[in-house]
Amino acid sequence: MKVRILVLYYSRHGSTLALARQIARGINAVPQCEAIMRTVPELDASPGNPADPYITLDDLKTCDALAMGSPVWFGNMAAPLKHFWDQTSSLWISGDLIDKPGCVFTSSSSLHGGQESTLLSMQLPLLHHGMLLAGIPYSEPELHTTSDGGTPYGASHHSQKTAPLSQNEQLLAQKLGSRLANLAIRLSASAESQIQS
Repeated sequence: MKVRILVLYYSRHGSTLALARQIARGINAVPQCEAIMRTVPELDASPGNPADPYITLDDLKTCDALAMGSPVWFGNMAAPLKHFWDQTSSLWISGDLIDKPGCVFTSSSSLHGGQESTLLSMQLPLLHHGMLLAGIPYSEPELHTTSDGGTPYGASHHSQKTAPLSQNEQLLAQKLGSRLANLAIRLSASAESQIQS
């Protein structure tokens, strides 16, 4: 049985999407795991051509884990992503996300543009839903050497006017995806053994 890991993101200029794809790559590298890419619509309802389908509450309810990403908007997650979470009360009441692992990622156009505060802001709804948060441990050597993005709170990218992801940013995003996938497998196996016993 496949462990389904949702990669939910909002991306305006493509940098957050690039990170999402690297996280999905890390997830898909773990046997038994499948990354499911989803995005959120713009708030102004302008017609768009998203790279991935829009998320539904059922996607969130049925996933085994979640990676969530947003660009930095004034040190916070982007409004379209926040708007989606504001509509998840039914899942909060039913407890559908309790004990599922989650992680976060972000991108900013300036080096000190609020990456860490944005990562922390994205963790808040996950904590309210009872999710278990995963970051990037300092056992990852790239976290010590990166001069671009990458934090213990989650993967990040310093876009520098739409510059591509650096090698360190790609590796850290992939490792975060793999870490989330392995956590999801262990938690799914633990839940399965409790059901059988």
